[in-house]
Amino acid sequence: MIPQQQNHVVATIENIPAESITASPSVLQRIRNVFNRELLLSLALGQVLSLLICGISLTSKYLADDFQANTPVFQSFLNYILLFLVYTTTLAVRQGEENLLVILKRRWWKYMILSLIDIEANYLVIKAYQYTTLTSVQLLDCFVIPVVLLLSWFFLLVRYKAVHFIGIGVCLLGIGCMVGADVLAGRQQGLGEHKLLGDLLVLGGATLYGISNVCEEFIVKNLSRVEFLGMIGLFGSFFSGIQLAIMEHKELLRVPWDWQIGLLYIGFSACMFGLYSFMPVVIKRTSATAVNLSLLTADLYSLFCGLFLFHFKFSGLYLLSFFTIIMGLILYASSSTYVAQDPRVYKQFRNSSGPATDTPATGPLEPAVTYTSLGQGTEEEPRVRVA
Repeated sequence: MIPQQQNHVVATIENIPAESITASPSVLQRIRNVFNRELLLSLALGQVLSLLICGISLTSKYLADDFQANTPVFQSFLNYILLFLVYTTTLAVRQGEENLLVILKRRWWKYMILSLIDIEANYLVIKAYQYTTLTSVQLLDCFVIPVVLLLSWFFLLVRYKAVHFIGIGVCLLGIGCMVGADVLAGRQQGLGEHKLLGDLLVLGGATLYGISNVCEEFIVKNLSRVEFLGMIGLFGSFFSGIQLAIMEHKELLRVPWDWQIGLLYIGFSACMFGLYSFMPVVIKRTSATAVNLSLLTADLYSLFCGLFLFHFKFSGLYLLSFFTIIMGLILYASSSTYVAQDPRVYKQFRNSSGPATDTPATGPLEPAVTYTSLGQGTEEEPRVRVA
């Protein structure tokens, strides 16, 4: 009997088609799985956002240094007006659940708070340049990354692996390399007369940016990109208009208006509008954490442009910093994060046909898990064939 059983088992294994048995992937296959089309596209989209921020920085620098036009609130106000004209009016003509009035009735106070957070985040970081150095702003602005990580962990239930924290650490190492190059080159712009106040403003702005980005990720992945931008445009234009009338009306009157200043304001508004319109697309494909890591290269693009426009001193550390950040992004994208649904929520909604009950399940209760990554790829698991 025993030999017959062994022959039966051997025959069963031999009958399994060869193509159904998956061999363990080689190193080359693993590299190809990491550097897939989706990953490269996501990296490219993140760098487009960095280039838009570079354009914002350059136009702001020309306005402030060459024309003494220090109007951060007015510049933000122009962007919110563009968002209002494009996206809020789009919501106004829609029908059904996506109509502007329907959204206002249900969630108006949430978008009002989110708009205030977004306005003040922009204002605090720009204001900090008047009190602290460029080096401090570059370093402390990275505080947005741990803020986004913590908020994503507790509110979006995103779970990270060790490789994600290693990738984030490599990105921050690249920022440290860039700041070191600035120090060696003597590029520590900023008055620095009230450094503590300036540092606190940067930390406050970075915290508000983190809150805004995580809320944006939740909205664009669960509701609508147009809804988010339309409501931000509506409340942002209203509250930034009030802030402009109170705080910057005198400064705006002192601006020496001519066609050059007009073009700079147009260029700034175009870059800012493109950033706000395009960022939800990238966040929906990836995450708020991945987008903020991609934006770390924005300062480097500004430095590269400054080599030609402002005659900055070149340093090889800038290139090293850039490639270090890109390597950190690739490490972060090499493995998928996952969103684990709260078991209590899972228990409540596991039976969609009827109300939730407290009847214990016959088997162990497992939370639902959804995998996401920078490249939108899913990890392949070996198929198991049981004889």
